[in-house]
Amino acid sequence: MIEKALGVLRRYFGYTHFRDGQQKVIESLLLGTDTLAIMPTGAGKSLAYQIPALLFQGTTLVISPLISLMKDQVDALQQYGVPATFINSSLSLKEVRSRIERAERGDYKLLYIAPERLESESFRSLLGSLHVSFLAIDEAHCVSQWGHDFRPSYLQLGPFLKSLSNRPLIGAFTATATEEVRVDIIQNLGLSDPNVFVSGFDRPNLTFATLRGENKKVFVLDYVKAHTDQAGIIYAGTRKEVDNLQAVLIKNGLKAGKYHAGMKDEDRQKSQEDFLFDERTVMVATNAFGMGIDKSNVRYVIHYNMPKNMEAYYQEAGRAGRDGEPGECLLLFSPQDVVLQRYLIEQTIFQPDRKMNELKKLQGMVDYCHTPRCLRKTILEYFGEENIQEECSNCSNCNDEREIVDITVEAQKIFSCIYRMRERYGIGMVADVLRGSRNKKILELRFDELTTHGIMREVSLQEIKDRINYLIAENYLQLSNGEYPVVKLLPNAVLVIKGEAKVRQKVSLLPSRKETEEVSLFDRLRALRREIAQRENLPPYMIFADSTLREMAQVCPNDRQAMIRISGVGERKLEKYGDDFLAGIQSFIEVEIPGGARLKSKLSRSFNEDDIETPKENGNSANNAKEKLPSHHQTLMLYKEGLTLEDIANVRKLTALTVQDHFVRCSLEGHAVPWNDFIPVEQESAILDAVCKVGREKLRPIKDLLSDEVEWFTIRAVLEKHKVIAE
Repeated sequence: MIEKALGVLRRYFGYTHFRDGQQKVIESLLLGTDTLAIMPTGAGKSLAYQIPALLFQGTTLVISPLISLMKDQVDALQQYGVPATFINSSLSLKEVRSRIERAERGDYKLLYIAPERLESESFRSLLGSLHVSFLAIDEAHCVSQWGHDFRPSYLQLGPFLKSLSNRPLIGAFTATATEEVRVDIIQNLGLSDPNVFVSGFDRPNLTFATLRGENKKVFVLDYVKAHTDQAGIIYAGTRKEVDNLQAVLIKNGLKAGKYHAGMKDEDRQKSQEDFLFDERTVMVATNAFGMGIDKSNVRYVIHYNMPKNMEAYYQEAGRAGRDGEPGECLLLFSPQDVVLQRYLIEQTIFQPDRKMNELKKLQGMVDYCHTPRCLRKTILEYFGEENIQEECSNCSNCNDEREIVDITVEAQKIFSCIYRMRERYGIGMVADVLRGSRNKKILELRFDELTTHGIMREVSLQEIKDRINYLIAENYLQLSNGEYPVVKLLPNAVLVIKGEAKVRQKVSLLPSRKETEEVSLFDRLRALRREIAQRENLPPYMIFADSTLREMAQVCPNDRQAMIRISGVGERKLEKYGDDFLAGIQSFIEVEIPGGARLKSKLSRSFNEDDIETPKENGNSANNAKEKLPSHHQTLMLYKEGLTLEDIANVRKLTALTVQDHFVRCSLEGHAVPWNDFIPVEQESAILDAVCKVGREKLRPIKDLLSDEVEWFTIRAVLEKHKVIAE
């Protein structure tokens, strides 16, 4: 049975194996058992119900909460050649009837609908004409009042299922669910003795970082400038924050869009489409910009404000790196975030026990922002995982390279000023006094007579505010509740004032600006994808994911047979786009690599520095001769002269990936590359064992069988080394 599922996976979606967790869920559904699957964002939960849907007789009904999400899912399925459609409020009654009739004739295998549609008796009667063999419920946590996105319309699903004369198989899917939410899902949906699968919540490709006391606006501006060629999402807590931050980014020449519930529907739709089509590289949004986004090549997610609970944070942060490529998740914490979220919870109409539960979850987020422990371990333990290693080596706490500076004197000045102002004023007023302002209110209150007035005159007002925020975040100060919070001293501050304790701050290393580097094959394929996307009027990621393009750039397929071996290239996409990308790869090789045709013939001439008429003496003439070499040859020569890969990247202003690509190019041309230098002895045999199991045609299946310590470049080095031996 699973062999048939693998055949569907290969034919339509272009993959040769299931991701962790997918196979067990699919097997359970194919055996006819109700199933609850908790799979983190990016783990491929959509495929876990789409593949059974293609194997079942009749129609699969998919419950999805958002119109935009339905459209994205259906558009993507149609790109793969899967017959699917949706029914929602954007359609006329005539079109609704037409689509149901076509589904009845077997034109559609998957029919997406919103849960609200099931409240209509007329619509339910229309559904009665369909043979619904399988009901897949996406975002199933919405059915639980303990979930982070409870939707009353989901409660209609239970009564709807009971009203059916022939109850279909039910599959419920969600990215995040605590134990109490799982119980609610099973009870409210009436699942019959279901199999429950909780896939590992870990997303190894994501880097997590929390930053406290930062000047958020400056940090975000610098970060986005350093990543102008990458797609990113910035979540802010309020509409006003979204508007202000987007305006700052636009003013600095950055392609930023915005999204929040206060915008007109058409403006929101336009902004979302611009982001999906890569017209805007960064989206600033409230959490209203959420489940409707299926964009796979988001490289970073920044939380400008702390979310109210871990479920919301992990789902939103998980929108980075859905294609399996690296992604960064940054959370910028300030104490005001806690005040805002607590206020929002208090203003809800929740029952007291629900409010207490929300406040408990909020405290969990505060603890996450302050923990010195591994951030990944903290997240995974929250969701109930056990036996997690103490350090992940891929979060800001495990890889903390920030510089530690002593700010005791500045802290003493701030604490003394707050004490002399009798702990009755907010951050802005305290900063004005320290800066030496003589505004009307300060003169009226006679604060200009305080000994601390102007004691930090040499520091900018914003820096003083940033320092106060840091001291609040580190529990030296606290903000009172209320509309106008005031700053108060905590016991730790008293110890500092007395000289019995010191205050130290870790200064963040802001992201360095990217230097201009040579165009890689991957860049060229991205540009080609964009051209095709514009021609097809589709978001670029729906043509091919970044991970698929990167594998093309590494493997350089030269015919259709080689192209279909690339992960993510199914039969339909090979037919539609294969020739375009094959031509693009060949053009790059012939234009960018002198004598590039040798890649096809794999001429086995060894690279030898004596082939180049380079003067032996040191001097500019030798350097000029070297610079006349093709770029990838220069990289290999520098390595032979004793430079490390990191040295070469720094000297030539290249990324590490480009340097690695240069070695592969040289090897493909037949030059002798010392691959053993890049292969840890203890990893080589494991890689070869993996190759024996899944073949050498694709890198992804090999990587999935290995530990996280094994790098992509090491795998490629082993493949290149043993290919040479075989030849």
